[in-house]
Amino acid sequence: MNSADDARLMKLALEQAQRSYAEKTRGTPGLPIGAVMVARGSDEPFARGHNRRVQDGDPTAHGEMVCLRNAGRRRRYDDVTMYTTLSPCMMCAGTIVQFGIPRVVVGEAVNFQGNVDFLRQHGVEVLVLDDPGCKALMREFIEKHPEVWDEDIAGRDRV
Repeated sequence: MNSADDARLMKLALEQAQRSYAEKTRGTPGLPIGAVMVARGSDEPFARGHNRRVQDGDPTAHGEMVCLRNAGRRRRYDDVTMYTTLSPCMMCAGTIVQFGIPRVVVGEAVNFQGNVDFLRQHGVEVLVLDDPGCKALMREFIEKHPEVWDEDIAGRDRV
């Protein structure tokens, strides 16, 4: 992949994040975190997902996890790049390592530093795009819904 491909695919992940933010459950928007996965040699995602923790009442329904669930059963992941709008939490980072996803492109790691170092220590190639759209959407959510954000990250790694 080249930088233009990475930027285009991150826009698709950002669309997933925006979709989550637009979905309200009892007046509370979903967390604006989205992900897509692409196999080597393809320029189109085979899976997409967005955070559904609020919508489904499921604490494990993070954007990356939902994307993996939407991919369904797959024999191997060693030819996959995951695009995620926010630096992965430890649960998502651990799952990326567990399934051997070799490359992760992160939209931003400013609003949540996440576990980029953990991924790199486990041999995952990580590219942080510092995408303005990803940063702005997450910043807006945190400012407007700090209690929901705190609930999602269990009070950890606040910026």
